[in-house]
Amino acid sequence: MSDKQQNIEARVDRDELVSYLDTYLDVDAGPDFCPNGLQVEGTPTIRRLVTGVSACRELFQRAREQKADAILVHHGIFWEGDSRIITGIQRRRVAELIEGNLNLIAYHLPLDRHPEVGNNAVASQRLGLSRLSPFGDYSGMSLGFSGELETPVPIASLLERCRSVFLQEPLCFPGGPETVSTVGLISGGAESAFRQAIAAGLDAYITGEASEWVMNVAREAGTHFIAAGHYATERLGVQTLGEHLTEKFGLEVCFEEIPNPV
Repeated sequence: MSDKQQNIEARVDRDELVSYLDTYLDVDAGPDFCPNGLQVEGTPTIRRLVTGVSACRELFQRAREQKADAILVHHGIFWEGDSRIITGIQRRRVAELIEGNLNLIAYHLPLDRHPEVGNNAVASQRLGLSRLSPFGDYSGMSLGFSGELETPVPIASLLERCRSVFLQEPLCFPGGPETVSTVGLISGGAESAFRQAIAAGLDAYITGEASEWVMNVAREAGTHFIAAGHYATERLGVQTLGEHLTEKFGLEVCFEEIPNPV
């Protein structure tokens, strides 16, 4: 029997899979802006899993076309402050899931901070950072990592690494030293943690997005700020988690790319 046949025939109970992920990602370790775990219930047995960064109707439609049983994302469809009334866009999204009997599973901050499959752990490794330390406090927990480059590099070389790892042109507000040795990293929309990077004396800070105030602060503080894309910096975690689930359960897992320039 081929590996592909084995993967197709492998199956796992939905509740077993969610329970495993809840534990593996340590969902109760800290607060979040959304419910982590199962967000919409579908079929009780999962054979084929589609992964993606952000829940959206296009992703749900692609999953249905692939006859998937579940969708695993970083950004789900329920967030603090959203209306509890399911109408319009939200109704159409939920309807797509229910009509396809699809489970929607989402992990936000737990997938940012995980030390093995998390967005920041995987990115730190691929960027060549070593001697990693937890970095970026949110409600008493660290979301990202800081580390050192084995060999200091010019800022232009660090930007080239960002292009290679995140597959997107980074936006850089230079301000730090010509040669970069220490780097902090928090994926997504963590520009507010730039001040923590400055306080830690890091040469450069990498996140997904930039706010207007960042440019002048980078110049005046002497720390490079790199916005490598919110979507782009959060592709790695869910992809790596999908690969982990293939190894753990033998599931057939497919990552669906729906690029977002932000």
